[in-house]
Amino acid sequence: MNFKQALPVLWLALWVSTGVARAEYPDRPLTLVVPFAPGGATDIYGRMLAEELHDKLKQTVVVENRPGASMQIGTTAVAKSPPDGSMLLMASATSLAVNPNMYKSLAYDPIKDLAPIGLVGSADFVLVANPALGVKTLPELIAYIRARPGQLSYASAGIGTPHHIFM
Repeated sequence: MNFKQALPVLWLALWVSTGVARAEYPDRPLTLVVPFAPGGATDIYGRMLAEELHDKLKQTVVVENRPGASMQIGTTAVAKSPPDGSMLLMASATSLAVNPNMYKSLAYDPIKDLAPIGLVGSADFVLVANPALGVKTLPELIAYIRARPGQLSYASAGIGTPHHIFM
C-alpha cells in the first residue's frame, strides 16, 4: 500500500477517533464525599455545593457521607478512587494537615493523592459554657480549669478536629 492509498484510511481513522479523544467532563454522575455524619455544617455545605455543581454542570451529584476515624474513611475513599474527577471530597484542615501530623501511618498522602480545587467555605469557632459556671472571659475560664485539675470535661467534634486541637 502506497501513501496515496493509505491516506484515506489514515484520515478515516483520525476522524473516527475525534469523538473519543475529547469527552466532555463530567461524562457521568459525580460523587461528593462528605467525611462527616449527615446533618452537620460540613454536610450542609456539601449539599449546597452539590446543588450548585448540578446546576452548572448539568450532571447528577450524589452526596455520600462517609464519617469516621477523624475523616480518614471518606478521605481515603477519594484518595484511592480512579483519578477521573468523578469523586470529590469536602476536605478540611483535619484531613489535609492535622491527620498527617497526628497519625504515624495514613492510607493516603494528601499531597500525592489529592489535588486542591478551591475554597468552599469557612467556619468560625466559638467557645461557650453554661452561664452558671460564672466565667465570662477566656482568662477566667483558664483560671477556673486550673483550680480544678482532673475534675472537668468538655465536648468536641472528635479527635483530631480543630475543636479538639484548639483545646
